[in-house]
Amino acid sequence: MAAETDAGELSTDGLPRKKFSGKKLVLFVVLPLVLLIGAGAGVYFSGLLDGLLGKEKPAEEGEHAAAAEGEHGAEPGKADPHAAPIFYDLPDMLVNLNTGNKRPAFLKIKISIQLSKPEDVGAVEHVLPRIIDNFQVYLRELRLEDLRGSAGMYRLRQELLLRITAAAYPVKVKDVLFKEMLVQ
Repeated sequence: MAAETDAGELSTDGLPRKKFSGKKLVLFVVLPLVLLIGAGAGVYFSGLLDGLLGKEKPAEEGEHAAAAEGEHGAEPGKADPHAAPIFYDLPDMLVNLNTGNKRPAFLKIKISIQLSKPEDVGAVEHVLPRIIDNFQVYLRELRLEDLRGSAGMYRLRQELLLRITAAAYPVKVKDVLFKEMLVQ
């Protein structure tokens, strides 16, 4: 019996068995694995591997336009960035501004919009009543303080651009230009 216990002790003591605790497992196995996966994802999404993976770089606007003109001419659905700009003059608008007192204040404004394609002029003319209505409703709620300074002009331009883009949705309106603006 003593030999059996001695043999049992020798087998366990002769080959010491080390166990990984949970902290060591996380520290030496899981953490490096997560770091390697994260580094690989970062390199992949940053585009550093595109040359190695055989992905083609997207063409710049100028390169694409030159390649398109060289092969097939200008694409009919795309606007040429080097073409002359297309402007459309909206009718003059005269609105009374929102004032808290009895003295009325008026805003007379002439607006021109820049379109991306010449074909968009017909679409803008088709929805012109909606555009004018959106402008009139917005402009009537403005106060004199809203129009003061360059910041007021910038906010007005951005609001009008937002409203005309929503009213003439498929049409791409590039800019709203003030030809004349008179506040009385």
